[in-house]
Amino acid sequence: MELHENVIRLMSAKPSKISTYTGRELRESILKSEGRVLMGQTYLKNPILFPNCTSTELMFAFGADMVLLNGFDFSNPASCPGMQGYDYQGLKELVGGRPVGIYMGCPGEKVDLTSSKMYDLSCMMYSKENILKAKQWGVSFIILGGNPGSGTSIKDVVRATKECREICGEDILIFAGKWEDGIVEKVLGDPLADYDAKDIIDQLIDAGADIIDFPAPGSRHGITVERIRELIEYTHRKGALAMSFLNSNVEAADVDTIRQITLMMKQTGCDVHAIGDGGFGGGTWPENIYQMSITLKGKAYTWAQMATPRR
Repeated sequence: MELHENVIRLMSAKPSKISTYTGRELRESILKSEGRVLMGQTYLKNPILFPNCTSTELMFAFGADMVLLNGFDFSNPASCPGMQGYDYQGLKELVGGRPVGIYMGCPGEKVDLTSSKMYDLSCMMYSKENILKAKQWGVSFIILGGNPGSGTSIKDVVRATKECREICGEDILIFAGKWEDGIVEKVLGDPLADYDAKDIIDQLIDAGADIIDFPAPGSRHGITVERIRELIEYTHRKGALAMSFLNSNVEAADVDTIRQITLMMKQTGCDVHAIGDGGFGGGTWPENIYQMSITLKGKAYTWAQMATPRR
């Protein structure tokens, strides 16, 4: 990958700089951060935590470098409680142009999207129409996966990744993988999976994924540092980046648990450390974002980002 002097690492770049990045430049800025990028996630269907302050703003304020929107309603974004009346462009403007992405589940060919009791699946699922809207709005990045209860197979994710890349062209940043729903099908990195993880990584990269998603050791049963480390090293040698995702509602645990899991995530060699949306107000506690940021980047980088949100 050719590096460019004008691209600054994401962990220390100011919003005014980040807002100008293309998808390729955002990928490079993540790489240059040397495994210290933090992604928060907010579930937009939950009641808000504070009036006049979105969870997206809150996560950036406490040290997140990127924020992922889950439960995004493509037909009426402002209707989601977590959007507080804003559309995508309005929300991104609130945070000064920092990277805000959208999660899309990848439905199986015979999945009934109305059958889930956990999520309103229809509004958050991948489709050609939704991808075209994301492209038109200038969405910072897309993450393709499968929510619990959705029946998504890793093959569905591969298929959607290929189509998404064909529709969006080379620039948009695409994350893809399987880090949850380990009952219907084992997650990427589970030694009990009935598919070959390295073969799936090859397929995702060939389909156009920039960043491969893995579960975080310590937050999902049976997932070890050694196994995820092996797969992330393989991913890097193939030319892609990697994300480790702390979820399973462990994101709503105490700060000491967050610190311990974050240190394990760092040992895997991942480029992006993501934390899920479990908790009040559609996201983890602000202190857990803060703890994760300090563990990843130290106080100097964390405090500088907190103190300069609009520069």
